[in-house]
Amino acid sequence: MERVKRHILFIAVSAAVIAADQVSKSVILNLVPLHETITVIPDFLNVVHFRNPGGAFGLFAAQSGFGLGMIFFIITLVALGLIIYLYKQTPAGERLLAAGLALVFGGAVGNLIDRLRFGNVVDFIDLYVKDYHWPAFNVADSAITLGIVIFAFYVIFRKMPA
Repeated sequence: MERVKRHILFIAVSAAVIAADQVSKSVILNLVPLHETITVIPDFLNVVHFRNPGGAFGLFAAQSGFGLGMIFFIITLVALGLIIYLYKQTPAGERLLAAGLALVFGGAVGNLIDRLRFGNVVDFIDLYVKDYHWPAFNVADSAITLGIVIFAFYVIFRKMPA
């Protein structure tokens, strides 16, 4: 029964991330023109409409093109396979770890949908202090980051069986 609950949790968290990511991007696509900025909290938070052909946080964005897109597509498929493998290895009672893996899975699928639809990823959250801007990101990126933090916490601090 514990394993069934964990499967439901994994599916629900993944689906919620994908839905939140795609709905939020749809709002941006429909309401914010490309390269526009809307100040939400001065000197801290903007909503922007940016297209990222590169990797997380704009890595390799200058090297855009079909080849790079294929590389990111393949990397994403491998990552999804690895997440499923790690999830299957997760002990039945480890719900937090399962949720963390589901966050990464849902975020990866959310960004993969963008790459398949547009050839790039829609980013729209711009955090900054004065003139320092963190690279624009989206709900999927946030889920991936949180999931990796949970996974790292589990790996570093978990109790090993006696």
